[in-house]
Amino acid sequence: MAAALMWIPLLVGFLAGLGGAEAQQTTLHPLVGRFFVHTLDHATFLRLPEHVAVPPTVRITYHAHLQGHPDLPRWLRYTQRSPYNPGFLYGTATPEDRGHQVIEVTAYNRGSFDTTRQRLVLIIGDPEGPRLPYHAEFLVRSHDVEEVLPSTPASRFLTALGGLWEPGQLQLLNVTSALDRGGRVPLPIEGHKEGVYIKVGSASPFSTCLKMVASPDSQARCAQGQPPLLSCYDTLAPYFRVDWCDVSLVDISVPEPPEEMPTLGDGILEYDPFFCPPTEATDRDFLTDALVTLLVPLLVALLLTLLLAYIMCCRREGRLKRDQATSDIQMIHHFTIHGNTEELRQMAASREVPRPLSTLPMFNVRTGERLPPRVDSAQVPLILDQH
Repeated sequence: MAAALMWIPLLVGFLAGLGGAEAQQTTLHPLVGRFFVHTLDHATFLRLPEHVAVPPTVRITYHAHLQGHPDLPRWLRYTQRSPYNPGFLYGTATPEDRGHQVIEVTAYNRGSFDTTRQRLVLIIGDPEGPRLPYHAEFLVRSHDVEEVLPSTPASRFLTALGGLWEPGQLQLLNVTSALDRGGRVPLPIEGHKEGVYIKVGSASPFSTCLKMVASPDSQARCAQGQPPLLSCYDTLAPYFRVDWCDVSLVDISVPEPPEEMPTLGDGILEYDPFFCPPTEATDRDFLTDALVTLLVPLLVALLLTLLLAYIMCCRREGRLKRDQATSDIQMIHHFTIHGNTEELRQMAASREVPRPLSTLPMFNVRTGERLPPRVDSAQVPLILDQH
């Protein structure tokens, strides 16, 4: 009864949480080809007043999925380091994703078991402004992916990269964890990070410094374990530790010519004087080939069988030849042992020996006396001399 009463407050609290879990709706406007990030903050889901801070002991986890589907769309990803940290939805939409998408987010409070739902309406459109045909991707080994997703580190990276690139508008195109590119999980040592790939686009051409880093000479030096050629000052250091051997530059300013479609013909080959196919084929009898293929292996197998049978059965030496090759003394010794063995076996089979007295019941070894068979064994002393 006491256990049942204990579950009543928990059930009431769970039902109250379900009743209060009204889905909030937020409208966002991602752009095609531009990096999008949305922070899932604890304060938004806890519905705390503006002047009240989130307690540091609150543990909240999130689950996000596309409305009507179990997972997120292919261009959107979710990450959260721990229940004490906020979650992030990030990714870069493609032209195929243009349109209207609804993301449903459910927050679970691991302390009070409350659930809060939020609906994110994503209206994906085309970006405004000039095209960004020059793309550069950098591997930053000093950060994890959730450390770069907030706006402050991302803006700091673009500002620092402006010292290496010619003046122009730099836009963040994509951010990907190194683990998603096949990287290994680092050891739990201070200063070791997972690494993150940051892709930046610009309307200005690549600077001479970036071209030198991606040149074949720099790649050859990296293959030998040496640092690449860097003709300018590294403005990203020391806050961002970039692996300059893993820098890729892509120039899409000049569109690739479309592939030529093959021209379909009538299916008839043109006349070629060097190709003279035979007009007629003579009939051929394959009976001889079949007989040779089957009979020759069978004949060889039969000859080998006869040879093996002759060696094993027709060339045995026999007992007579063996006895003639053995000395007389050895033969006499052998037959003597054999005869003695047979004689002992016959004697053992014909002897009549009475049953050993020690196997009879209540036999006295010292006197040889045997008790009557109807004597109560419980009345017989263990030592007969004491009787």
